[in-house]
Amino acid sequence: MRILLLSACLLAAGPALAADDASSCAEGITMIRDALALNPPETAVPKLRKALRVAEREQKEGEFDECLDAVADARKVLGR
Repeated sequence: MRILLLSACLLAAGPALAADDASSCAEGITMIRDALALNPPETAVPKLRKALRVAEREQKEGEFDECLDAVADARKVLGR
């Protein structure tokens, strides 16, 4: 019975978690675009462009966890 209740709670929370991931993904994409606009070091530019490309593709596909992975990669490059 407890397992069923736990499963029901997780299923109910699923859409809310997906919405959070979607907004975090969009914010991350904006952060990467802003970083590229500020003329980062030459060594960081290709990595940031790749992270942006991957994040945008995954956002379109609805794979927000993979989008967030690309955003995390960009943050590493920026040292954030």
